[in-house]
Amino acid sequence: MVEGGVTTADKTEFTECWKTVWKTPYIMRLAFSAGIGGLLFGYDTGVISGALLYIRDDFEDVDKNTWMQETIVSMAVAGAIIGAAFGGYMNDRWGRRVAILGADIVFFLGAIVMAAAPNPWVIIIGRILVGLGVGMASMTAPLYISEASPARIRGALVSTNGLMITGGQFLSYLINLAFTKAPGTWRWMVGVAGIPALVQFVLMLSLPESPRWLYRKDRVDEARAILEKIYTAHEVEDELNALKLSVDAEKADEAALGEGMIAKVKSALKNRVVRRGLYAGITVQVAQQFVGINTVMYYAPTIVQFAGFASNSVALSLSLITSGLNAVGSVVSMCFVDRYGRRRLMLVSMIGIIFFLVILSVVFMEAASHAPKISGIESAHFGSNSSCSAYLTATDAPRWSCMTCLKADCAFCSNAASEFHPGACLDSSKVVRGECRAENRVFFEKGCPSKFGFLAVILLGLYIISYSPGMGTVPWIVNSEIYPLRYRGVGGGIAAVANWCSNLIVSESYLSLTEALGAGGTFFVFAGISTISLIFIYFLVPETKGLQFEEVEKLLEDGYRPGLFGRKKEKSKDQVEST
Repeated sequence: MVEGGVTTADKTEFTECWKTVWKTPYIMRLAFSAGIGGLLFGYDTGVISGALLYIRDDFEDVDKNTWMQETIVSMAVAGAIIGAAFGGYMNDRWGRRVAILGADIVFFLGAIVMAAAPNPWVIIIGRILVGLGVGMASMTAPLYISEASPARIRGALVSTNGLMITGGQFLSYLINLAFTKAPGTWRWMVGVAGIPALVQFVLMLSLPESPRWLYRKDRVDEARAILEKIYTAHEVEDELNALKLSVDAEKADEAALGEGMIAKVKSALKNRVVRRGLYAGITVQVAQQFVGINTVMYYAPTIVQFAGFASNSVALSLSLITSGLNAVGSVVSMCFVDRYGRRRLMLVSMIGIIFFLVILSVVFMEAASHAPKISGIESAHFGSNSSCSAYLTATDAPRWSCMTCLKADCAFCSNAASEFHPGACLDSSKVVRGECRAENRVFFEKGCPSKFGFLAVILLGLYIISYSPGMGTVPWIVNSEIYPLRYRGVGGGIAAVANWCSNLIVSESYLSLTEALGAGGTFFVFAGISTISLIFIYFLVPETKGLQFEEVEKLLEDGYRPGLFGRKKEKSKDQVEST
């Protein structure tokens, strides 16, 4: 529960979560139903990566326009920014349950609009609607789960939201593969997204509001009834007393500060404790995006094509591996987040991320430098009308490689004998693509044939393994715990908006960066930003494992310093007694 309780949580781990939900399955029902919001988040993140391959095939103006591709991907993020901001207001005004129901309705409408889109601009409108729903759900689901969970298993249950996100991504890749041969391909991929939204809507209709929010609205009997389903009989009164103290303090603050969102934001920024909470909460949310994870989630098949796999279906199949590893990492996080702590998992995760980003950068640079050469004979074989015009007029044509050809917005048709032998530089039109494939050659438009391809995919998997247990789930847990109760809605909303703004920057710029710097250079940029993020996390983010919300507030009030630069805080009285 949000107000803490009689049991300290410093020894909490996944086994304790399993024992508790086995005895009280109602807790898991609440967490699972709300966690479907994470599934919506994950499905939307993953499905567009595969759908984009086929949207490019259906709309030539998308295929030839990098900005249009980035916009189709990132407009969901733009919608999520608005949704996350409005979600904070809805949470405080109408409750967590209503916010989740609203998110489901908007998401469902967006999925239908995308599936029926006659042109790219209608797809973009559908992406904005889906983004609104995702943004509202992204900060509401962890909050609902957190406030309906006993403190001793709160971290593990909030991690179910992260598990649902990665599970949704994995599901989206399975759906993408299932519809690769179906008429309509991408329309089915994006349309299926409406099903989990509909399922959650039905489930949430039968579930109660957050007990903490109910108590805040003077619906004490309803809050008590819910607490009685979550806690044992002797714990309920202690929880109600904690709720009363917290809500009374919150009402006193609001009497002085006002109830409007603008007033709350101003008050939050003036409050030293809240500011310190925002430093930590925003830091981990921004870092989560700038390590480059959503370039992998949004563009995984495209990245696999950069590594030298031209086939759409092969790219989707290999991308499924990275998505599966992401889901496995979320399970690992659930097992260890309450044993080893939020801060430690993030720091270890960031070190692994930086290492594998650097190695990925080197591998892609080596692949680019060893790209097959362009053969004048092979190019002439298809005739001047099919050959790349830039290649025909280039003064340095004998030095051209496959990478040079692709940078000229042309395509590489592999040698009939071997993909790694010198091939032809051709126009990237559908007609020429057909001519190349008619001779059983491979037509490369995004990346070049490379012996480093499988190594790049393996490194992507290791990058995901490093990311998922730490930076994948923990930032959402931290933001469900780090703010004083009276500022939790607005604090979580601000941090979620920061997350989505960072996501927007990354997703809207990735393809442009790869055109300017290459895949290797882009990954190196992410490695540098990740290094800076690691430093910020080390200095700004405290450990909240096992602490009641009141203890977290006291920790921020006293000021946090990392172990090497400040004296470690003594355990609280309750923690000492528990030990």
